[in-house]
Amino acid sequence: MPNAQKAAQIDVLSESLSRSQLTIITDYRGLSVVALQDLRSRLRPVEAEFKIAKNTLTRIAAERAGIEGLEPELDGPTAIMFAFGDPVAPAKVISDFVRSSRILTIRAGVMNGQVLNASDVEAISSLPPREELLGRLVGLLASPMARTVGVLSGPARSVAYVVNARIESLGGAESQAEAAD
Repeated sequence: MPNAQKAAQIDVLSESLSRSQLTIITDYRGLSVVALQDLRSRLRPVEAEFKIAKNTLTRIAAERAGIEGLEPELDGPTAIMFAFGDPVAPAKVISDFVRSSRILTIRAGVMNGQVLNASDVEAISSLPPREELLGRLVGLLASPMARTVGVLSGPARSVAYVVNARIESLGGAESQAEAAD
């Protein structure tokens, strides 16, 4: 491959490594073209790409992107998944594909510039989707506020109950109106 092509490929890989929310390094040894196309078609809807890359070019791109510690994982046939949106959905797609095909192997991952091992990537794939996590967070934040409102409105509610009870004990609202005349 001529130097200009290699430089362009390094630029693309470096830019993808910098932009992606999650990067998964895999060993694709034994993966057929049909299976590769199937995986790519599953990843497209979840804003992810799956590219085959030369280890040397990936090593250089990782250095340019400021990612350290990835070199030991770049050995043998390497394919890289880049997740540009929610990192959980593409991780689930890759994990499901690994379980079903038994051909693809997860070597490592990169998230927020930190290198992850294969079990960390599996842990990410077991998380609920981003929207569900945000919903849970909102629920956790809203719960103390709702309790605070309940505590603060409690004394006013108690006073209202006492006033109502006193009015009823005096014979209701009508007798109180007659007494005022």
